[in-house]
Amino acid sequence: MAQAATSTLGRPAWVDLASSDPAASRSFYGSLFGWQVEVNPDPQYGGYALAKVAGQDVAGIGPKMMAEAPTAWSIYIGSDDVDALAARVQAAGGHVIVAPMDVGDQGRMAVFSDPSGAVISAWQAKAMAGFVTGVPGAFGWAELNARGLAGTLAFYAGAFGWSTRTSPMGEGQPPYTEFLIEDQSIAGAMEMNPAAPPTMPSYWMAYFNVDDVDAAFRRAIALGAREMLAPTYFSGGRFAIVSDPQGAVFGLLKV
Repeated sequence: MAQAATSTLGRPAWVDLASSDPAASRSFYGSLFGWQVEVNPDPQYGGYALAKVAGQDVAGIGPKMMAEAPTAWSIYIGSDDVDALAARVQAAGGHVIVAPMDVGDQGRMAVFSDPSGAVISAWQAKAMAGFVTGVPGAFGWAELNARGLAGTLAFYAGAFGWSTRTSPMGEGQPPYTEFLIEDQSIAGAMEMNPAAPPTMPSYWMAYFNVDDVDAAFRRAIALGAREMLAPTYFSGGRFAIVSDPQGAVFGLLKV
């Protein structure tokens, strides 16, 4: 069932892509997910575009804010006071990368990093109240891959008020942690694969819902994406991970 993000406090409230080539990114994701992408003509938004499914907002695509930054998806956690959240982030051992700032009349945002180095953002809604989830082409899940995860979980408890539930994943597999609000699972986390290059920082990744993971994976590759993890089953469904033509990593998910 489609679900508007009407109660996103402490939960994922928005996702957007900062791209080295926004036009190419709009074309890629429009073809992959069937997004209708509309660029805001107001120059104060710097070419930021809203992606829509059936006329409802699902994500944003815009240019990178810093030339040296990689093309990457950002996950925003809903807040009713971004400034107070920034203070809690620092008190819990995180860092404020972009201080709280207004985004026109749309809302207020900030960008943080947790103690492991993973970047996570916050959104305090005004005119732009949130996005739609639960439909193909929309956001499906957020997942933290961290070095030293056990030492990072306390940060999210202190800054965001999240509790956790950790489950075994089988022999030879690291356990999986779910972040919870009032016993509702709102995101996941796992220790970064030890085979990952030592220079790879901890990171948050966005998954997008699709009707058919295998078909979406093939379509992404045909559009110029690179395979990171071929379609595979997990206890709740099927998923795959790819890197888009500009280098942003994201997941495809069917639950």
